[in-house]
Amino acid sequence: MKLLRSLYLRRRAFAAGWAVVLLLVGGYLWWPLFTVGKLALLVLVLALLADLWLLYRTPSGMQATRRTLERWSNGDENPVSILLHSGYPMPVRVRVLDELPVQFQRRDLVFEGALAPWGERTFDHTVRPVERGVYRYGAVNVFVRTALGLAERRFVLDRDREIAVYPAYLELRKYELLAISDRLTLAGIKRVRRVAQHAEFERVRDYVQGDDRRTVNWKATARRGRLMVNQYQDEKAQQVVSLIDLGRVMKMPFRGLSLLDHAINASLVLSSIAMHKEDKAGLITFSDTVRDVLPPSRQRVQMRRILETLYAQDTDHRETDMEAVYGAVRRQLSQRSLLMLYSNFESLGALRRQLPYLQRLARHHLVVVVFFLNTELDDDLKERAGDLGDVYRGTIARKYVHEKRLIVRELERHGLIALLVRPEQLTVRVINEYLRIKARGLI
Repeated sequence: MKLLRSLYLRRRAFAAGWAVVLLLVGGYLWWPLFTVGKLALLVLVLALLADLWLLYRTPSGMQATRRTLERWSNGDENPVSILLHSGYPMPVRVRVLDELPVQFQRRDLVFEGALAPWGERTFDHTVRPVERGVYRYGAVNVFVRTALGLAERRFVLDRDREIAVYPAYLELRKYELLAISDRLTLAGIKRVRRVAQHAEFERVRDYVQGDDRRTVNWKATARRGRLMVNQYQDEKAQQVVSLIDLGRVMKMPFRGLSLLDHAINASLVLSSIAMHKEDKAGLITFSDTVRDVLPPSRQRVQMRRILETLYAQDTDHRETDMEAVYGAVRRQLSQRSLLMLYSNFESLGALRRQLPYLQRLARHHLVVVVFFLNTELDDDLKERAGDLGDVYRGTIARKYVHEKRLIVRELERHGLIALLVRPEQLTVRVINEYLRIKARGLI
C-alpha cells in the first residue's frame, strides 16, 4: 500500500499501453499485428518493472529542506529556498510541488529540473504575506522520474512547519541602515533645515561649503585663522508615542494590506527612527477601550517590546472611544510628547464626534492625526468618463475626496496637524513629518 500511494504512472506509460491495445485489436483484422502487440506488451511490462526498480531500489532517494527566515515580514517579499539532495546513483528529473500555507490560496507553485547522481539543487522563490499571525506549511512533494519516464515516485518531505508573520521588520531594517548611513533621502525622506535656537549645541568644527553662515563662530575663527562653525544637534529624550486605532474603520484593505497593517508598519519604522535620534518611543493601541500601553523609552529592548505588541494586534468591529484614549494619555504621559494618531475618518460627522477629545489632547501634547485617502476613489477621478455610470461614480468619488479635504481643514482649524496620505506612502510621509516637527522645535 505504501508503494501504491507513492507511485504515479505518467502519460508516456498510458500512451504506450493504448498503443499495445490497438496492436492487439488490430491483430483480429491482420494476424501479424497480434504477434507484434504481444511483443510490445512484453517490452512495456519489462520497461515498467525496470523503471520501478530504479525508482525504489534507493529507500531514501530524495531529501528536501525548506529554508527561509525565522519569521516573515508582513507586506514584504520574503525569500524561500527549497534545497534538494539526490540519493540516486544516476541522473533523475524532479517535479517539486510546495504546499504553501492556506493564507496564500495557491496550489500552483511547481518547479522542475534535473539532478546529477548524488547531486543537489536549489529552487528559490518569494512569498508576500498580507496578514500577521502563524502560517503553517504543508509538505514538499517531490516527484522523481528516471530517463525511461514511465512512472514517478513521490516523496513527502519537510511537512507541517510553522512560521510567524510579524509587522514589516524588513522595511524597518532598510530604514535603520539608511538612518545609520545618513542616506534617508534615498527612501524619499526630505532634509529639513534645522532651526538653531531649538537645537542643542554639539561642537565647533571647520566650515564646509554649504554650511549656514549664520552659525559661524567668529571667536574660534579668529583663534584658528580659518572659518569655524557651531554644529547643533536635535534635542534628545523627547517622547514620540504612536496611538493606533484598532476599531472597525481600520479594517479596510488597500493593496492587500489592511489600514491597520499600514499603520503598524509605519509606527514601527517611526519608533526606530525616533530611537535612532535618541528620542523615546512609546505605543498605545485602542478601540472602544485602551488595549495596550507601552510607556516611552529608549532602552534597547523597547523596539523588541513594540514589535511583539504590534504582532498581536487585530481590528474589531467596535466604535472608537477617544475619551478612553484621552484618559490613558493623561495618566501615562506627564511630559509634553508628540502623539502620532493613526485612525480613519470617512465623514465630518465621524470626526466631530471625536474632536472634543482631540482638542483636549492638543492642549498638553502635539497631536498629528494621520488618516487615509481612499486610493481607489482617487484613481477613479483620473479616469475619463465613458458612460453615465462612470459619471455617477466620479461624482460620488469627488464627494468623498472633498469630504476628506474638509476634515483636514477642520483639524487644522482646531490646532491639530493633519496628514491625509495614500496608504502606500504612509511610512515616508510620517517620517518626514516627524523630522519636520523635530527640526522646527515644535515639541
